[in-house]
Amino acid sequence: MASAAPPAAAAAGSGRRIVVAVDEGEESTYALTWCLANVVSPAGGDTLVLVHARRPRPVYAAMDSAGYMMTSDVLASVERHANAISAAAVDKAKRLCAEHPHVKVETLVESGDPRDVVCDAAEKLAADLLVMGSHGYGFIQRAFLGSVSNHCAQNCRCPVLVVKRPKE
Repeated sequence: MASAAPPAAAAAGSGRRIVVAVDEGEESTYALTWCLANVVSPAGGDTLVLVHARRPRPVYAAMDSAGYMMTSDVLASVERHANAISAAAVDKAKRLCAEHPHVKVETLVESGDPRDVVCDAAEKLAADLLVMGSHGYGFIQRAFLGSVSNHCAQNCRCPVLVVKRPKE
């Protein structure tokens, strides 16, 4: 999927380029809020690039195991729902950023595995910093589900700041 607002190359001396991974979870909302309060320069000049990874559209057989037909209307409905989830996540993040008019905000929505999308975006955009939330998975959950933040911390060339939401 194409970017909602294609990022331009960062000009020399124009501040930092901070990539923030956003999804529909509260962890990424907290990370973005924390970044706006603690990382972004209040003097201005920084650019936040909100990166959202849309899961690739699943491939369905013409008929599922229960005998239901996967018509083009059903597939179009699934696609509309996925688009709505992505748009809601990015819009929520943009509303949070709107409270900080000194920050330039760009968005990038790509389809694919979040680990790859976020790392590739940070590299492609020549990010000075990648900020992302942590779901707080334990060892077992990380082993089975994988951790996007752990993958990015190990594979991104830029510094990675993982913001952990405080326990309530």
